[in-house]
Amino acid sequence: MLVAVALAALAADIVSKIIVVSTLQDRAPVRLLGGLLTLRETRNSGAAFSIGTGYTIVFTLIACGVVVAILRTARNLRSVPWAVCLGLLLGGAVGNLIDRLLRAPAPLKGHVVDWIQLPHWPVFNLADSAIVCGGVLAVLLAARGLQVDGTRLKDEGSATDETPNKGERPESEVTPSKGDTADGDAVKGDAAKGDAVEGDAVEADAAKNAAAGEPDDGAEVAAPEEKS
Repeated sequence: MLVAVALAALAADIVSKIIVVSTLQDRAPVRLLGGLLTLRETRNSGAAFSIGTGYTIVFTLIACGVVVAILRTARNLRSVPWAVCLGLLLGGAVGNLIDRLLRAPAPLKGHVVDWIQLPHWPVFNLADSAIVCGGVLAVLLAARGLQVDGTRLKDEGSATDETPNKGERPESEVTPSKGDTADGDAVKGDAAKGDAVEGDAVEADAAKNAAAGEPDDGAEVAAPEEKS
């Protein structure tokens, strides 16, 4: 995807510059759409949008560094949006770099062909447009947390927070062992047996007291009658 986008941007830039040089060089500008778009052939010794004229060699070296950085980053590329983004940047950088290397006045000092002019905007070309679109897309992808390898920063953070430690288990998943179950049943059985024994002892005492003529603890004893 990166190579396809880069080749498409580069081909469009090279073909458009060849047509512009052959048809618009040393000719009056062509006004289209009522002056909204003007086609004029100009030469730019600076960066995009005619910035930094006079530093052609510096911008040539910067463009070479950008190309190398993109190619190194492409080794870890696992995201289609980032492939499109880097492809636009690579195609635009190579398109202007070819002009600096091959066009007049000298190698590494060549002037870039610009031909698109909008109202109140510097003249630019398709390579500049590809670079700007790639830069805007890179900012949007970084703001959404999407990485070059296809991962997201938010997903990694949430996965770390939700994953329990290896030595811990959720309370809902903890099941009692056989020993704990057996101990609990034994305790319940002892408690029931104790209650039964205590009840039998109470009933035996009550029967013995009744046979001996003694009242139970809970029975009321009648008071003796007083003789007049």
